[in-house]
Amino acid sequence: MTASSDRSNLQRLLQPRSIAVIGGGAWCANVIRECRKIGFVGEIWPVHPKRDEVGDLPTFKHINDLPGAPDAAFIGVNRALTVEAVRLLSARGTGGAVCFASGFSEAQAELGDGADLQQALLDAAGDMRLLGPNCYGFVNALDCAALWPDQHGMQPVERGVAILTQSSNIALNLTMQTRGLPIAYLGTLGNQAQTDLAELGATILEDPRVTALGLHIEGLSDLRGFEVLARRAFELGKRIVAVKIGASEQASAAAVSHTASLSGSDAGARALLKRLGIAQVGSLAGLMETLKILHCRGPLAHGGIASMSCSGGEASLVADSVLGTELHFPALSAQQQEALRGALGPKVALANPLDYHTYIWGDQEALTGCFSAMMSAGNLALGIVVLDFPRADRCDAREWDIVVNAVADTAAATGATMAIMTSLPECMPENIAQDLMTRGVIPICGFGEGLEAVAAAAWLGENGPASVSLLLPSGGKLMHETTIQTVLAEGEAKKILAQHGLAVPRSKRARTPREAGDAAAEIGFPIVLKGEGFAHKTEAGAVKLGLTTTEDVIAAAVKMNAAGYLVEQMVPQTVAELLIGVMRDPAHGFVLTLGAGGILTEILQDTVSLLLPVDETAILTALHSLRIAPMLAGYRGAVAAEKKAICQAVLAVQAYVKAQAGRVAEVEINPLLCGPDGAIAVDALIRLED
Repeated sequence: MTASSDRSNLQRLLQPRSIAVIGGGAWCANVIRECRKIGFVGEIWPVHPKRDEVGDLPTFKHINDLPGAPDAAFIGVNRALTVEAVRLLSARGTGGAVCFASGFSEAQAELGDGADLQQALLDAAGDMRLLGPNCYGFVNALDCAALWPDQHGMQPVERGVAILTQSSNIALNLTMQTRGLPIAYLGTLGNQAQTDLAELGATILEDPRVTALGLHIEGLSDLRGFEVLARRAFELGKRIVAVKIGASEQASAAAVSHTASLSGSDAGARALLKRLGIAQVGSLAGLMETLKILHCRGPLAHGGIASMSCSGGEASLVADSVLGTELHFPALSAQQQEALRGALGPKVALANPLDYHTYIWGDQEALTGCFSAMMSAGNLALGIVVLDFPRADRCDAREWDIVVNAVADTAAATGATMAIMTSLPECMPENIAQDLMTRGVIPICGFGEGLEAVAAAAWLGENGPASVSLLLPSGGKLMHETTIQTVLAEGEAKKILAQHGLAVPRSKRARTPREAGDAAAEIGFPIVLKGEGFAHKTEAGAVKLGLTTTEDVIAAAVKMNAAGYLVEQMVPQTVAELLIGVMRDPAHGFVLTLGAGGILTEILQDTVSLLLPVDETAILTALHSLRIAPMLAGYRGAVAAEKKAICQAVLAVQAYVKAQAGRVAEVEINPLLCGPDGAIAVDALIRLED
């Protein structure tokens, strides 16, 4: 299948002029109903061997009886007949099909032949494109096509966002939103047997009528495809926001190392989306609100915002709601204060967030002057006016219209990006949200998801996809209990990593206490003695620091009663201890964990995750984000750690992982002793998969 035929067939499926509906049950009748309801003007050809009509349309008895090759087909028959229908449709030259039936790879454990049947489905498809199996299909509200077997809440639009998900029920729920978000495409993927989220998303984003892409992700099947999607979206000036759910099997038990418990699927997924320049939100409501901002204005330039309301309580709630985000409220400039004082008089305390009180309520000119004064500063990416609308069935909202007019006038006069945000989602009626968008004002529903969305839009304005491709595990397979694994002894692990540039202390291995004493005398005191064969040496009492005589070394070794000993040079002045860990995560690549090390690893849980490869800039940014960053910088006049040496240690571990990408499962340095003159790894672990 050539790339051109691949893309053209997928476009035929998504923008059909003719649709075949295979099957006669209620689901198939629903497809015909939904096509009519949304306004599809092309041909609809039901196929059923026994029924004379489906959905009030006359049927064709066989796929071969169709008057031509349909652009798209909805296949609503059982799994075995689905494979045969795909084969016949492909032979007719059909563009693509939605496979509704379940019982394929997702049911392998229950049915035993699910994977084989899915492969047969792929073989039958040939050049024809497939969505599913085990999915509802899609709705294209731009071209009024609905290969969708259920009700939905979408209506025709001229432009809007696209939303893709692996879950048909979540997709259905999202269509019922009343937030005013125009949805241009809604697609479900099911098993992603042939077409996955990345490919479908990349195709849809090429449509100039699509403004942004939202993803609900359960799992990723093609990391390279997602890199292509992210870069292409950025080139098109469009942005992607995602909700990522689910957890995958860890590569090994956490008892072996700290890294295994600190990294893994969730950390890998977060690091992946960040690296791809895809904003991650924690809720479907946050997804919808972020898409709304992106649709109306695109990404925000930065996180500097202004908030204006006629209530001190609302101003305080907004201020509290941005805690823990990158959003901030820039202090008022002298120019802003002078203009605000002129608009509000002497009784109002001036601040950002601003409580402008109710002195000017009902005065459109004064409200416009207040909002325009606040937005006169050049350091604001967004101006938010907090305004909850009254119930239309019980109240009169004409005075609220005055505030809306003032916000719209401010946006038009100043060129500022303006939003009206409600404290509760239900206090933003859909018709008002839609009207605000036509007037150039962003409607934001609810403080929680609304400010999450503002933060995501600001992050998108400051970040894009990495230009360097991911380092992926060779073979990309998870390790299981039956996998043969090799854990290298500390001394051997350090020796190997040193060959790639890691600084390690002088050391010697010894088999007996007497050999340990002799090795200590050769290295020079003070000495660190470690017993080998323990997963966690400190807890086992297998580490002794600051030994200053041969006799002390021998006595400590006898007490440890270890299988062997590692005798090491004592590292001088230390500012902080760090952990450097890399875990092989086939779902996302190699996950690098940086954080507080030594005994603080469990206590602080202070870590940050990235995906390899990284450069010095990324490492320094990650270090700066840690809570122990002030210690590394020299807290309260203390000496600072040598950051360049820390970067060199991370890059040395990365160099080893690159060289052994086909075998390495885990590397951990804990602790890396960081001082003013360097960074030295005093403990190391390497786990390989054979």
